[in-house]
Amino acid sequence: MPRAKQGQANHLTLKRRLRSDMTGPEKQLWSRLRARQFFGLKFRRQHGIGPYIVDFYCPEQSLVIEVDGDSHVPADQILKDQQRDRYLLSLGLQVIRYTSDDVLKNVEGVLENLRRKIPSGPTSPAPPYQGGG
Repeated sequence: MPRAKQGQANHLTLKRRLRSDMTGPEKQLWSRLRARQFFGLKFRRQHGIGPYIVDFYCPEQSLVIEVDGDSHVPADQILKDQQRDRYLLSLGLQVIRYTSDDVLKNVEGVLENLRRKIPSGPTSPAPPYQGGG
């Protein structure tokens, strides 16, 4: 399993700020990924990999999850995202992107899609649906 390059040390303050100022969709997805709730997988949030900070990272699966809001729509940002994805792919990581709207409106669908895309399959049976808000 490939090992991602450690993030830059000078990003520590930024990563802390990003963790405390997560967007609504990031918070919603994190509430379902944290504490090994999703198939027993460990996820990190706002994790540094090389020169980038990714929204969510699962080292066990070499998986990066990005939640893209409106700031990812302009053409120049799309090019930056593509460059970032190429870098992460060059490290042997899989990058999966979801829109903020997808997470807000259909988090169950996002999680099901994610389950299907996990490279080597989940490590434990699906947790029971908790329901709720």
